[in-house]
Amino acid sequence: MNKIFNICMLFLLLLPFALPAQEALKSIEENYYDFLALQGLTKRPALNYRTLSDSVWIIEEETEHPWQGNNLGVFHPLFGNFRMRAYGPELFMSVNTTAPYGHNDGILWQGRGFNSLFKGGVRLEGYGVELTIFPHFSFSQNTGYEILPSWYDSEYGYFWGYGDPKSNKGGMDAPQRFGNKPFFDWDFGDSEIRYTWKTLTVGFGTQAIWLGPSYINPILHSNNAPTYPKFDIGLRRQKVTIPWLDWYAGDIEFRYWLGRLTESDYFDNDDSNNYTMFHGISIAYAPSFLSGLTLFFNRVCLAPWDLGNLKYIYDVVNDLEDQKASVGLSWIFPQVGFEVFGELGIDDWSSFTKHPFHTTVFNCGFKKILPIKPVQKIYGELLFELSYMEKTPDYIRPYSFYSHHQLAQGYTNKGQWLGNAESPVGNAQSLKFTLYYPKGNSGIMISRNNPNNHYIYERATVVSSDVYHNAYWTNLNLDIDSVYFFNSYFIIFGGLSYNRIIDRNYIIKYLLDPPEDTIVNNFSFQLGVKFIL
Repeated sequence: MNKIFNICMLFLLLLPFALPAQEALKSIEENYYDFLALQGLTKRPALNYRTLSDSVWIIEEETEHPWQGNNLGVFHPLFGNFRMRAYGPELFMSVNTTAPYGHNDGILWQGRGFNSLFKGGVRLEGYGVELTIFPHFSFSQNTGYEILPSWYDSEYGYFWGYGDPKSNKGGMDAPQRFGNKPFFDWDFGDSEIRYTWKTLTVGFGTQAIWLGPSYINPILHSNNAPTYPKFDIGLRRQKVTIPWLDWYAGDIEFRYWLGRLTESDYFDNDDSNNYTMFHGISIAYAPSFLSGLTLFFNRVCLAPWDLGNLKYIYDVVNDLEDQKASVGLSWIFPQVGFEVFGELGIDDWSSFTKHPFHTTVFNCGFKKILPIKPVQKIYGELLFELSYMEKTPDYIRPYSFYSHHQLAQGYTNKGQWLGNAESPVGNAQSLKFTLYYPKGNSGIMISRNNPNNHYIYERATVVSSDVYHNAYWTNLNLDIDSVYFFNSYFIIFGGLSYNRIIDRNYIIKYLLDPPEDTIVNNFSFQLGVKFIL
């Protein structure tokens, strides 16, 4: 038996055929393929709705690019029509010196102290069947730090909400700290089983979803929170041709999913509301007559977990649900290596005609490829992204885009935000430069954000605007990261971050210059290693 196993492994190692690559969300490889897409060297496999299963990248073997010759991971033939792709194993570790820092990391909560995430798995495909087994395991030292008084039953709960705190209505299940002890956690990660016929696909599993063109803070869905079980059906990117005119009209994409969200252990003591039903619809269109343009529409709906609430697939106005939508575009100009993108989010659209901006949020940005030394395959990539998740100043009612008066937990799963994690009730701006070269890449990013300005807005209307003048929790961040191909089978990656936290307790009042006792300086050290088969 061992002899057969060794022969099979040798066969896989020696025959890495250049078949399509299928990458996990925001992985090193997917980010790189998207860098190539901006230059027209490959084509984005998805228009708007992305999961690991939908992220199938194809690049011609003779195409020259910076990482040409490096092992990016490929499918390996097995028998018949079956093939296999391995993921990892991959280990990520971080240390935060004084405060939590990190986002878009799934099951992992990067609290103060030591944190780690281990993941690895395999994908099997054949005859339309796709089976992915890709669990994630995490550890958080969860060392103590100063937090604000909780609004909810748990002392570690979020510090803000509206309405009656005992009812938890209009709440947000986003703990400031996950208990007072180190903890391990795990989920099925990017695991699922799926059947695909041409572009019609149906699946059940827990793969993370990324909606929209944003690279850092999408409005409706990212891979920031732990994954959740869901069923989905739809069309992957599909060409549309008008038959009687024989005219190629463009590409379309459609997906519907139904999932179950779970409350964290640090919210309330009511077991009857632990689960939330989550519907989603995603539609995208890339017209043939405007090359590079993609238009999209997303709609999501949260309701208490009850089979009767399946009606919200079509019922768009009711008091027992929380519905949100977004529209936007991405436009790529590969001739100059440039992309511009934007997304507008809409909540509570029953009052949209009266005041269209009370409950709207947005993000926007651009990406630009810079040919530094093309002969040596050295290129730069400049990314700017702006996110704005705040209500309009004239909307004096307590409100947040990620909460609702009929739902207790808000827009979270197991205590982490489903969408924008940096500024869920505030604003954020990020500027990043990444240098790609044959053995990897290195990047530097400067950013700032206000996580929750509504906390101040509500108190200013109740008490006095003077009392809370200039009292904004602000994060100023400097991030340096790097990826290096140690050899054909190992990638080493890591980084260093400086996080300057100003007035996390909202106490500055009149002062224009924050005193030193309101400032926390956090350093984050990251290191990871990834094995590629």
